[in-house]
Amino acid sequence: MLCSYSHAYGQTSYHIVLVPKYRRRAFARDDIARCLRNLIESIAKKEGMRLHALEVMPDHLHIFLEVPPTKSMAQVIQLLKGKTAYHLFRVFPELRVMFWRGHLWSRGKFFRSVGSVTADVIEHYILESQGMGRRSRPSIRRPSPATTMERDVQSTLDAFAS
Repeated sequence: MLCSYSHAYGQTSYHIVLVPKYRRRAFARDDIARCLRNLIESIAKKEGMRLHALEVMPDHLHIFLEVPPTKSMAQVIQLLKGKTAYHLFRVFPELRVMFWRGHLWSRGKFFRSVGSVTADVIEHYILESQGMGRRSRPSIRRPSPATTMERDVQSTLDAFAS
């Protein structure tokens, strides 16, 4: 959904996948999963982000989040990982046994911008807005069609999430 900001208009929505260190099933307990869900909801609200969807799995979580354009993805992930780890370790000290080095989250992450238009639509818009018709357009070589790229990204996400 497009949003209006001070001197800006656009959409910065992301699908984020976070995995606990050692791929442990840290969120298998309902009370921990519920607490993590509440933490992420409150962080998003406090930081001016809009949470579209959140799914806590036993060994990872999926977040669909709309971020203000003033925040970088590194800042968002740092906020989410840092605040959730700090709070979960305080509320559930038994997690310190599972994560004996004091790191709840793995160093890796997956994120992808999410929008309602494809690369072809953007290319068409840019070329048409510059007055270049289809015939006068320079040849652009693509390595693969968009559907193949989407399948590759989905398989990468599936491999990361499993």
